[in-house]
Amino acid sequence: MAKYAIISDIHANLAALEAVLADIDSVGVSEIWCLGDIVGYGPQPVECLKLAKERCSIIIKGNHEGALVPGGGERFNARAKSAIDWTRQAISASPGGAEWLEWIAGLPTHFKYEDILFVHGSPREPTEEYLMPRDARNMLKMQPQFDTIERYAFCGHTHFPGVFEENELFCPPEDMLGGNLYMLDYEVKAIINVGSVGQPRDRNNQSCYVTFDGDSAVYRRVKYDFNKTKKLIEAVPDLDNFLGERLVLGK
Repeated sequence: MAKYAIISDIHANLAALEAVLADIDSVGVSEIWCLGDIVGYGPQPVECLKLAKERCSIIIKGNHEGALVPGGGERFNARAKSAIDWTRQAISASPGGAEWLEWIAGLPTHFKYEDILFVHGSPREPTEEYLMPRDARNMLKMQPQFDTIERYAFCGHTHFPGVFEENELFCPPEDMLGGNLYMLDYEVKAIINVGSVGQPRDRNNQSCYVTFDGDSAVYRRVKYDFNKTKKLIEAVPDLDNFLGERLVLGK
C-alpha cells in the first residue's frame, strides 16, 4: 500500500498549512486526504481553501464547512459564530466566491478506503459528533461507534490526537511506540484521531497530522510561525483575539 498523509482542522491557518505541506513533501506520500474544517476561526479561509483543493485528492466536509450555509452557525458559541459569519462574508467577497460556497456545500461527509472509514467527527455522526479522550470510558457512547465500523476509522474535529481502541482507554501519541507510532494489527477495532493542523489543543502548539501506510499510523508534529497567524487574527475585528492567543498555548 502507498503512504498517505491525513490532515484535518486547518481552520484558515495558512502558515500552519504551508508548514505541514512542506513536511509532507519531505516524507514522500502519494496522496493527501483532508478530513474537514479547512475554514473557521482563522484569518485566511480563501487561501487555505485554494491550497487544500490544489494539494488534497480527497476532502470531506467538517462542521465549519457545514456552517457556511446561512444560519449554519447558530449552534456555535459566540466566538465561533462570529468567526464563521466573517468567514462566509470573506469567501463570498472573494473572486469566484459563489462557486467556492457551492463547491463547499457539495463536499461529501465521509469516504471509505477498503474497510477503513474516514470522517470529520465520528463514525456514528460523521460531521458533528465529538469523540473526546474522556469518552473512552463511556461505552454507551463508544460502543455504537465501534459497531459502525468494520475495523478502523480516522477522524479529526476535537483537535486531540490519539487512538481509541475498542474496550480500551484513549492513547495519545506520546504514549505510543517512539512517541508517535501506532501499529494496525487488524485484531482490535480502533478510531484514530489525526489531530489538528491549524489549531492544536493538546497543549502542544505544533501542527499535527498523520501518515498512513496500511500497517501503521505515524503522528508528525510540525513547527510553524503561529505569531504570524496570531497577528492576522488580531487585525480582523470579527475574530476574537483569543483565537490567536490559543495558538501560542496549544489549547
